[in-house]
Amino acid sequence: MRIAISGAHSQGKSTLVWDWVKRHPHYTREEEPFRALHSEGYDIQFRQECNRLHNGIQMYYNASRVNAYQSSDECVIFDRAPVDYIAYSQYTADYGTTDINDAFVEAMVPRVRNILQNLDLIVFIPISDQWPVEMEDDGIRPIDLPYRSEVDAIFKQIYRDQRFNVMPSLNAPQLIELWGSREERLDRIEKVIRA
Repeated sequence: MRIAISGAHSQGKSTLVWDWVKRHPHYTREEEPFRALHSEGYDIQFRQECNRLHNGIQMYYNASRVNAYQSSDECVIFDRAPVDYIAYSQYTADYGTTDINDAFVEAMVPRVRNILQNLDLIVFIPISDQWPVEMEDDGIRPIDLPYRSEVDAIFKQIYRDQRFNVMPSLNAPQLIELWGSREERLDRIEKVIRA
């Protein structure tokens, strides 16, 4: 399976990826694009400060990694999905503070839709009252609850309300929403794969 973990920051996505690989060591872990690019010296900004280069380079990095796995026989889990950069770009476009605007976001959609054909499963981790996740200060991510909530709302529009219509009409990945304890999250993914 080619699995991508998607959603707003500080929701336990990276923890889930690490837990999955620990339980399933035959899976390859693909690093979150921000962290991979940050380690290469890219100064990527967040919130209203990010621009087309910041989000575009992350999306294309993620796309290149997804496209490197052409067969559903390959076992890989991605920390983030291409859809994530649409959500974060729309957040910035809504504020109108940089060169990211609605036209830029719309231009990302066909590319993302095409890339999604190379995934088998997208796991969306929403903010949930049933299982709240505390904001973690790791020195990288912004500690800004309204920012996380606004981005999460855009993710929910994309995945629940089909905003942007990102899912391909052919070879679309399965989409599930996930919350709960670390063990429950792993068990739910395993159940979906078995089914």
